[in-house]
Amino acid sequence: MALPSLQQKEGSSATETPSTDSKPKKKICCACPDTKKLRDECVVQHGEAACTKWIEAHKQCLRAEGFNV
Repeated sequence: MALPSLQQKEGSSATETPSTDSKPKKKICCACPDTKKLRDECVVQHGEAACTKWIEAHKQCLRAEGFNV
């Protein structure tokens, strides 16, 4: 009798997880390496004020990965 209740719990958690805000699967330092590299290079060469395009692109990528930035 315990097996059906375990299966129901597993099934319900599997269907609920995608619909709710789940934790990102990666660490923030490892997410979006392409946009991070472009952002960092731009900031080093031109300063933060000149790189808002790349900074925002990286933030958007992080949000798509599930981070709240």
